[in-house]
Amino acid sequence: MPFPLELLPVVGSPSALCDPELNQQLRQAASLHGNTLYVPSGALWGGQDIQRLNDSGALTGVFVRMSKHPSCFRLTEDTLSDWTEGEGRRVLFRGSVAELCPLAPNNVNTMAAVAVAAGTLGFPGVIGEIVSDTALRDYHVVEVEVSGAHGFSVHTVRRNPAQLGAVTGSATYSSFWHSLLVCKGHGGQVHLC
Repeated sequence: MPFPLELLPVVGSPSALCDPELNQQLRQAASLHGNTLYVPSGALWGGQDIQRLNDSGALTGVFVRMSKHPSCFRLTEDTLSDWTEGEGRRVLFRGSVAELCPLAPNNVNTMAAVAVAAGTLGFPGVIGEIVSDTALRDYHVVEVEVSGAHGFSVHTVRRNPAQLGAVTGSATYSSFWHSLLVCKGHGGQVHLC
């Protein structure tokens, strides 16, 4: 059943798009009704560049890592149940963003935005990693590695100030607000904003 995009122009939690059926329904409704489905980029730096590389056919791979203090994760499985103070750094998950989104839907919206930008790879083709790191008491770290044709590569690192225990960094709220301000006039497509 198609969704009326007049009522839902912005996907506030991009990790919901990891559901292939919902993703397809929303894309079809956008196209059918000539409305744009906006996906805020949140803490993603360079999302429009990834989307341009994807659209040109030159994107070959994307890896994204999100590192946070263990108190900042809200996971659906008991991955952190055996964590103890002072543990240091631990990789909690590495695999496709399609597999990761259901595990950490409150923590990986940035990764979901990467998967939307990298549409030819999509959620199954973008590789994500979440890292618990007790040293990260004041910020979250988002690293994105993009590869393209003919040896092209970009590696970005964003340190997003965050309070201990916060799911998202403080700069993400402003980024989300500014994303909303550009949500107009792109007719009938999915647009990273």
